[in-house]
Amino acid sequence: MTLRGVSGRSSAPPGEVRASSVVFLPHAPSSVSMVRRRLAAELLESGVYEDIADDAAVIVSELISNALRHARPLPSGDIRVAWTRQGDLIQLAVSDGGAMTEPRRARATLSSLGGRGLGIVESLADGWGVLHDDDGTTVWATLHSPHTSNGRSAADPPQSLIDQPTH
Repeated sequence: MTLRGVSGRSSAPPGEVRASSVVFLPHAPSSVSMVRRRLAAELLESGVYEDIADDAAVIVSELISNALRHARPLPSGDIRVAWTRQGDLIQLAVSDGGAMTEPRRARATLSSLGGRGLGIVESLADGWGVLHDDDGTTVWATLHSPHTSNGRSAADPPQSLIDQPTH
């Protein structure tokens, strides 16, 4: 599998992830584990606590899985995954070609085989939401890494990730 990526700068100083990391992945299940490992490695390298990096990796996995299961790929045939860390705020976003339904949290029963993804995202993230544009849908989530503070609200959409090109 080919992982095409774009980063805001080539190396990050201690305590920071790249200004932004954007990867374009095939619209295929094998994409989930690859980006999960890369995200966790970058966050750990930047000094994010392991439990926060693990939460971010689970969130991204759920968002990608939902995009693969419920949405079309972007016009390029890919899905776009982006993350950044600004101070104590980690921003995550997955963009796809959109679907016939709006991403929303479902109330899964104990016997349901699916329907828990956005519930998991909601319990791990400080905020999440959905944005639409001409190319498709972006589902974003934010979480805080507690060792710094920048005062930004986790309920605000992550503008730095929204403004990235969709390919």
